[in-house]
Amino acid sequence: MKEVLQVKNLYFSYASGGKKILKGINFSLYKGQCLGIMGLNGSGKSTLCHCLCGAIPHVVKGFMDGEVLIFGKNTKELSVSEIATKVGVVFSDLEVQLLFPEVKTELAFGPENLCLPRDKIIKRIDDVVELTGIRHLLNKNPNGLSGGEKQIVALAAVLCLDPEILILDEAISWLDVENYERIEKIIKLLKKQGKSIIIVEHSEECLRFADEIIFLENGRLVWRNSIAP
Repeated sequence: MKEVLQVKNLYFSYASGGKKILKGINFSLYKGQCLGIMGLNGSGKSTLCHCLCGAIPHVVKGFMDGEVLIFGKNTKELSVSEIATKVGVVFSDLEVQLLFPEVKTELAFGPENLCLPRDKIIKRIDDVVELTGIRHLLNKNPNGLSGGEKQIVALAAVLCLDPEILILDEAISWLDVENYERIEKIIKLLKKQGKSIIIVEHSEECLRFADEIIFLENGRLVWRNSIAP
């Protein structure tokens, strides 16, 4: 099975000579795989997410050793825009993701920034709306939606960029049962399309549909429940 993302001997600290937040992390993500990453608060999960999506080292400053490879290319050598076409991230903090007064505008923002042709943008949005089941929300203001609806819209906005790799950073743990099951259904469909998904959570219950789970503790990978690719 093809590796789409590799993490090789990754270390990170926010200050020179400071505490290592990540300590020698190694793992791979494969095409069509759903990987769960667990850990308590302070274990390094969010810092790892920032490394995986290229925010570290391009936006968040610090001291990074080791490699994160996306389709064989080092994130240090890729631009933020290049990484954004390959890796999409849904955060738990929706205030940093939902910016526009209508859902349909939110969905169009990403592909418009990629300068895609109008007909391709319309087709991509329509496909994502069908996948996520949010057609009835297109003309609504995200601020008036429920928490679960906002999370689905944030996911849909990221999917409109058509990333090969999707990262959910503690984005589902607080969802009600109905919306959690919707996310689960969407992820299973994405896997069938060959997308690769990383779900970062503190509870194993939220990772029941992951193919593999790795556990971080104090910045180290301490165990993994692996299903060989």
